[in-house]
Amino acid sequence: MKRVPEDESLTDASLLENVTVDPVVRGFIRDWDAMEDLLRHVLYTGLGWEIGNEGHILFTDPLSTPKAVREQLVQIMFEKFNISGFYASEQAVLSLYAVGRISGCTVDIGHGKMDIASVIEGAVQHISSRRFEIGGLDLTNLFAQELRKSNPHVNLTISDVEKLKERYACCAEDDAAYEKIQQACSEEQHILPDGQVIKIGRERYTVGEALFKPSILRLEAHGIVEQLVRCISTVSSENHRQLLENTVLCGGTASMTGFEDRFQKEATLSSSAIRPCLVKPPEYMPDNLANYSAWVGGAILAKVVFPQNQHVTKADYLRNWTFYCS
Repeated sequence: MKRVPEDESLTDASLLENVTVDPVVRGFIRDWDAMEDLLRHVLYTGLGWEIGNEGHILFTDPLSTPKAVREQLVQIMFEKFNISGFYASEQAVLSLYAVGRISGCTVDIGHGKMDIASVIEGAVQHISSRRFEIGGLDLTNLFAQELRKSNPHVNLTISDVEKLKERYACCAEDDAAYEKIQQACSEEQHILPDGQVIKIGRERYTVGEALFKPSILRLEAHGIVEQLVRCISTVSSENHRQLLENTVLCGGTASMTGFEDRFQKEATLSSSAIRPCLVKPPEYMPDNLANYSAWVGGAILAKVVFPQNQHVTKADYLRNWTFYCS
């Protein structure tokens, strides 16, 4: 995000240069001042909250969130934002709620990380859940690298590449199809906002392939489907079927053209006796549910926990705040 001067009359764009900050890095809060600014903007400007009349809030917890981070977040929300009620739930649980499940697996590809989590009866099984430091940011950087090789005279910004990735990135049908594309692939021309023309061909397929072949990113790791199977193999065998047969893909990257089909095809080739099977969203849910499944699940849960007073109130917090951060 970019910091905006407190004096809104200052509209000179040059004042905003070199002040881009990242409150969250690889799924963890790293800059608390920036995070507080972001929350203030979202709550009071975005949601229209009024100072002195704040409401309840439900937060999603990424996988492996340290207790100290949760404690600080709760403290900020009650002491700086004066909220009246707080509730937190893990992202994997909420993403499953969005598709009508309480047990299953989630593969959540975020901006800077990928979380694979198993959930049984609404509880994340941390012993069989893993975080991998590969995400949309890494795919964007890979796409930028490949585009610069084939378009050396075009000046690309990361913002340009992000938009190009969202529009053009896709997955080949399988490994053989990807190898064939590397030999011959049609190109498309795209005109950038500044008038530059860029050609996009086989590079668009490299983005998706990296999730199934991390070696493209120079990482020594198994592909995404094999990682899922290995995580689930650590739980009791009696739970394998209900977990793998209720697999949910989450995150913007999961909406990439061809990704779901490639994932399912790779799953049929899996070494596991029980193969991962993707859960289709209910018909009444939007097609791009993967982009914000945790948010949808959170909205569903909020309609239960707050009316039934299952949340932490300000009085609860003042009595024993560390208990509610555990």
